[in-house]
Amino acid sequence: MGNDQLARSISIGLLGAGSVGSSVAQQLLAGHDDLAARAGANLNLVAVAVHDGKKARPALERAGVKVTTDATSVVNDPSIDVIIEVIGGIEPARTLILAALNSGKSVVTANKALLAQHGGELFEAAAKNNVDLYFEAAVAGAIPIIRPLRDSLAGDHVLRVMGIVNGTTNFILSKMSEQGISFESALKEAQALGFAEADPTADVEGFDAAAKASILASLAFHSRVSGSDVYREGISEITADVVQIASDMGHVVKLLAIAELTSDGRIAVRVHPALIPNTHPLAAVRDSFNAVFVEADAAGELMFYGRGAGGAPTASAVLGDLVAVARHKVIGGLGPKESTYAEREIAPMGQTLTRYLIRLNVNDRPGVLASVANVFASHSVSIQTVRQDGSGAQAELIVVTHSAPDAALAETVEGLRKLDTVRSVESVIRVEGGSN
Repeated sequence: MGNDQLARSISIGLLGAGSVGSSVAQQLLAGHDDLAARAGANLNLVAVAVHDGKKARPALERAGVKVTTDATSVVNDPSIDVIIEVIGGIEPARTLILAALNSGKSVVTANKALLAQHGGELFEAAAKNNVDLYFEAAVAGAIPIIRPLRDSLAGDHVLRVMGIVNGTTNFILSKMSEQGISFESALKEAQALGFAEADPTADVEGFDAAAKASILASLAFHSRVSGSDVYREGISEITADVVQIASDMGHVVKLLAIAELTSDGRIAVRVHPALIPNTHPLAAVRDSFNAVFVEADAAGELMFYGRGAGGAPTASAVLGDLVAVARHKVIGGLGPKESTYAEREIAPMGQTLTRYLIRLNVNDRPGVLASVANVFASHSVSIQTVRQDGSGAQAELIVVTHSAPDAALAETVEGLRKLDTVRSVESVIRVEGGSN
């Protein structure tokens, strides 16, 4: 049957025409016939809500698509079946999506901040109104990670998810590692190339990654995890010295989003910079690429890698969701709903087991190592390795611990700061992967 003979047509309303929205519209119009064949229905883009109503949009005009600055009118249009939201932010996106769901429209969104903050409310509205809410594009762009966690691994038990989910910070850390430059220099390069915003706070301070971590944790462990449940540190304090020390140890520095089950069945979810060994698959993820490493009981270790952002890659994920939603409308039925049956508690960061690398500027005299070791012992923190560099005023101790509760490690650092033999604590960074 040709596409012109398909019995069903599904009307699409698009909210947002920025980088991602423009790519969604372009791919939806250019790939109409293929998408229709895959979905079993003609997918007709009928309206696009834009911020700038004066900007010419010839491709949309040629296709007869309505362009408006009134997003509410698109949501309220009774002829529209599915809403795609790519405007981002909390409001008006939250109000618009809720209105769409409550009027019986399925929604596809790429809005990780909104899902992290108000996901429960949105999923409840979708369930109440028997419509789909799909969000593959909200985490790691084009990388298919939502469906594997929600569907492919539904028969397994996920133990840990660890990923590089922010391309800006990965680009910055890659440049620092490969060129030996400072954070400030690498950030300026990222901004010049368009990988970082003029205000990079959401990226470099870990807010973007934390929102994505909450979504991954919710899916992996069948429990509702919000953005406020995620412990967060950014990369703005990472120095070229720390990156060089990591290299000397056969490690690299990455901003990691980590969600894992604790030994007592709680969820520990965190975002922070960490050293990982060069032998770990995530260590080879460079520039603005993303990757998510999943450990499951039966499936073992799985790695998902690709472009984590950008108009075209993100639009690819959006359209994949759109086809899935359209198929459900054609055959009747819905996709998976929110799964929160486990209702696991969130473990405080202080009780989460981690490892530290601690770099100390110390007095070069007998007894220093013994006094340092005594502080570690007093907090029940075991030392894995210790290395002394330099002499005299340049004497340094670089200590890597075994796993211990994060609170005990933090208290150890504070104890070290009080030692007469320690001139300064130069840097502290967590270590992931490898031996504990």
